[in-house]
Amino acid sequence: IHVPKTTMVSARNMEFCRRWGIAPQVRNKVWDEDRRLDFVYAESLTGAEIARWPTPCYREQRITAPSPEVATHCPQLYFDPMLKERVARESKASLLYQAQVVDFAEDEDGVRATIERDHERFEMRCRILAACDGAAGLVREKLNIALDGRGDLAQSVNVFFECRDLVSRHAKGWARIYRMIDDGGCWSELIPIDGDRLWRLTVFDEPDAPRPAEDYLRRAFGADIPVRVIDASTWRRRDYVARTYGAGRVFLAGDSAHQCSPTSGLGMATGLEDAVNLGWKIAAALQGWGGHVLLASYEQERKPLALRNVSLSTRAFDALRAIPPRTAHAETQNWRDDLAKFSTPEFVKLHYVYETSGICLPDDENAAQAAPLARPGARAPHAWISPGRSSLDLFGPHFTILKLSPGADASPLETAMERLGAPLKTHDASSTTLSRDYGCALALVRPDGHIAWRGAQAGEAEAAKIAARACGF
Repeated sequence: IHVPKTTMVSARNMEFCRRWGIAPQVRNKVWDEDRRLDFVYAESLTGAEIARWPTPCYREQRITAPSPEVATHCPQLYFDPMLKERVARESKASLLYQAQVVDFAEDEDGVRATIERDHERFEMRCRILAACDGAAGLVREKLNIALDGRGDLAQSVNVFFECRDLVSRHAKGWARIYRMIDDGGCWSELIPIDGDRLWRLTVFDEPDAPRPAEDYLRRAFGADIPVRVIDASTWRRRDYVARTYGAGRVFLAGDSAHQCSPTSGLGMATGLEDAVNLGWKIAAALQGWGGHVLLASYEQERKPLALRNVSLSTRAFDALRAIPPRTAHAETQNWRDDLAKFSTPEFVKLHYVYETSGICLPDDENAAQAAPLARPGARAPHAWISPGRSSLDLFGPHFTILKLSPGADASPLETAMERLGAPLKTHDASSTTLSRDYGCALALVRPDGHIAWRGAQAGEAEAAKIAARACGF
């Protein structure tokens, strides 16, 4: 079993899973929807409880969630196979495991990549290369793109182990995360992986040579509890963002473009958002309806979000490590007053806006103030339009025009988009609550579910301008 580096799928990533048709599997794979998701702070697993951040179960969260989905516990060892199976169903996609790019070169027609697999090398030609080859990947290094940021924050240790009856050995009940605080301060967290027998203990900062896994487990448990250690490994907790997101026909995504502390659960979340953002733009370029500005907008949109997310993650880690030792708890109570600062709220992860986008048409101040969550560049807001069907379900690998007022005329914009060859669907949503959420008569939503434009009626000239901007011309 591979060590699960990621354990939570963010609400925004779950919205992507909903689009891909795998949200139900992800949602129901591991965590009972009625199990609470508290964060517990304790001297040890069997020691005194110091603080608790109550977090409702998934069923309760969905009642008031600003999305049809909520952040879901689904560790990487379960999530990755679901993605693999979903991609394998695509006729134009092929998967090649145990392979790596060992060299590449760009020419006038595209990129030639040298692939190594099973000690054999072969070449592939592509028009565009998206480097998702991780923090230590070759592509960014060969492009000579520097990394900015604080650098290494800590050397951490993961202990992945099996213990079927661990939750019965203490009185704290099930929790999403147990964080341990002793004379060394807040030093580790324990996460139930499968809600049954598999667990992961993460030691936040081990500056010296790692000790035996059993030493960390005994310290975290506060007792000798028999377990089976599956894996123990060290890794670097980092704060980095690439200075640029590529060069020419080569683009960076995921950990090759940014690396953050997993404290706020923003690592995979940011990487999947990269993939969705870049994916539709590559498709547009290859299909001929995307202009030269479209691919350039990838860095404009995603790098500011990476800078924000890396900063939020580092800030949460710093706050966690600043929790005082247990010996100081009687004198120091302030940290317990705001337990939320040790993670990033899902609302922040969900409602991000591409403020500097070159392919979104900004609206005036009055519109932005009237409906701030639906301004251009923002994720299109969710509303239930029929039982079980969200407005987000209207979006797909195409642009979407939403008619939000009775009698709104979308035909000039439809004609302009069709002239560019852009895929498009139009939906009449005037009878839903979306008209209030958007504060306009018409809205154009991009294939990644972000708003490109909103406004009143658009005449022929204005519609042509909107379509050209949204498609990167």
